[in-house]
Amino acid sequence: MEIKSRETGLYVQMLGIFATLALTLSGVGLYGLVAYTVGLRTREIGIRMALGANRRKILRQVVGEGMKLAAIGAAIGIVVALPLPRVLESLLQSFSSEWNLGLSVDSGGDSVVALLACYGPHERRLA
Repeated sequence: MEIKSRETGLYVQMLGIFATLALTLSGVGLYGLVAYTVGLRTREIGIRMALGANRRKILRQVVGEGMKLAAIGAAIGIVVALPLPRVLESLLQSFSSEWNLGLSVDSGGDSVVALLACYGPHERRLA
């Protein structure tokens, strides 16, 4: 029995490593996408600021567009993740299928990473 618990621990550690890697890659990808779109819209942002838009309005627009993309991705991810507890329960004997807390914590963590990824290009361009 001890061998199975070590194997399960290894699987959980590997799953955590891959989840962290996926979160990092999604944050970097969203940052790159938002930075690219802000770079393309530099003239538009400059014209808006010349016409009276302050940094807060521009920040709200940039972050709002990036968070829309993150919300769409989170919705797709939640729909895809709903059948996972049954699959993991069949693969790992010690897996508990009550993982709503984990899913909500993960969605919250993804939202924080998305918010930071959207805020970065704004500060870099308008600083």
